[in-house]
Amino acid sequence: MGAHDVIIEIPRGSRVKYEVDHETGRVHLDRVLYTTFGYPADYGYFDNTLGEDGDPLDVLVLLDHGIYPGVVVSVRPVAVLKMSDEAGGDDKLVAVLSKDPRWEHIQDIDDIAEHTKKEIAHFFEHYKDLEPSKWVKVDDWGNAAEAQRILDEAIERFGTEGH
Repeated sequence: MGAHDVIIEIPRGSRVKYEVDHETGRVHLDRVLYTTFGYPADYGYFDNTLGEDGDPLDVLVLLDHGIYPGVVVSVRPVAVLKMSDEAGGDDKLVAVLSKDPRWEHIQDIDDIAEHTKKEIAHFFEHYKDLEPSKWVKVDDWGNAAEAQRILDEAIERFGTEGH
């Protein structure tokens, strides 16, 4: 599986949800999470993709340090957390740095520590709990091949439906 560029929107540990305006490239404050949870990993999106929810495909990047919003990072997908919310399908790909020897041992879902997977799923199951009319349903984990398939579909969707 090849390397793909992602744009980080939210650093690990932050409760502040930023969104990048895809037309201007400017980073906007979306909201401060109503819960006391911080993001369990750096969070962003794959550029030039279109997810099922009409937004670029989401990604969590497993890193040792938080990355500033707006920074481009080269990653490779290793898993997907399949989920939906009030807007529809909202899968979250999980990726690692594509050229960092500290992450070479993570190639697929089974290489991610069980506790890390639980932290990620728990965050997404509950991060909207205190927001009126919002909900999240976490379904299951998928492997690296499924994550790559979802990414390929999002790239194709962007090419045909554009944005």
